[in-house]
Amino acid sequence: MDLSELVADTREMVECESPSADLDAVARSAEVVARVGERRLGVAPERIVLEGRTHLRWRLGTGPSRVLLVGHHDTVWAMGSLASHPCTVEGDVLRGPGCFDMKTGLAMAFHAAAGQDGVTVLVTGDEELGSPSSRGLIEQEARLAEAALVLEGAAPGGALKSERKGVSLYDVAVHGRAAHAGLEPERGVNATLELAHQALAVALLGDTGLGTTVTPTAARAGLTTNTIPADGVFAVDVRVRSLAEQDRVDAAMRSLAPVLDGATTHVTGGPNRPPLEHAASADLLERVRAIAERLGQPVVPAAAVGGASDGNFTAGVGTPTLDGLGAIGGGAHADDEHVLVDRILDRTQLVRSLVAELLAAPTTLAGSAHWSRP
Repeated sequence: MDLSELVADTREMVECESPSADLDAVARSAEVVARVGERRLGVAPERIVLEGRTHLRWRLGTGPSRVLLVGHHDTVWAMGSLASHPCTVEGDVLRGPGCFDMKTGLAMAFHAAAGQDGVTVLVTGDEELGSPSSRGLIEQEARLAEAALVLEGAAPGGALKSERKGVSLYDVAVHGRAAHAGLEPERGVNATLELAHQALAVALLGDTGLGTTVTPTAARAGLTTNTIPADGVFAVDVRVRSLAEQDRVDAAMRSLAPVLDGATTHVTGGPNRPPLEHAASADLLERVRAIAERLGQPVVPAAAVGGASDGNFTAGVGTPTLDGLGAIGGGAHADDEHVLVDRILDRTQLVRSLVAELLAAPTTLAGSAHWSRP
């Protein structure tokens, strides 16, 4: 394994821009990622196009797939970002749009999986949009695997992501009755006031002790300043650490009732990603820490994070999952996105050793490797 090759592979992928919303750009990026992956893995990937988006899958070896490596090649960066944020290596820092989230992780996945029998590498093209077309594919592959390793960038300090909050997304629509705001406001049912009542009720559903946040976000009501508004809507972002909390909040959201006489409410949406709970990652985390000690690497910290990834989906179907195994750096989605070059090689060696250990373990009966939610 060679650091210069890891860096060269990363640069090749970073220098092909791949904003999620641009289908042509994602398709071009898929070809570059396929070329890099084929060079390291020795075989071409399957190209899976779903809803116009290109995903890549490598099945390695002759035996059944036991370990799933997960990544994505789409980014949040708009076309033309390379002009202002070129891919550079200065000293120990690699920069460029998508280098941390998560094209370095893709290079690491290819080098970690090379030559290993029983590994599937899945690289999707719509993760930054919430994986609308690839979710079913991710869940399908996870059900076949005994472990899922997600090569997203590490948490601060190189921490692995042993927990990720689940996400639910809602729209709360309220309906009242329009009236002239100056002549006869009493004839109206004010959607703005009903919206305020509902937003306050929703905000109270959070539980800081359990790490549950329920946040009203974008809102609108009415069309003109001199009219009692008849309609309004606001969005709600929910983050939870457990499936039980996701279910509790969902039930509460669906039981919202109007406060004002004559008003009605309508809630749409629901859970978007299940949580990656600690129980799903605990065994893999202990394995990684033991391997790091054997390799003479620093102690590997772990972190619970609020952001979601495709690891939420793999854990959601019961597959043991460990996330944040990719690059060490920071600045995801921001001007200072970067990767620490001197940590790429040791992290890749760690992932490769973990894959080898998992493959060397006795094959489990179908489903017995999967963890059970409490």
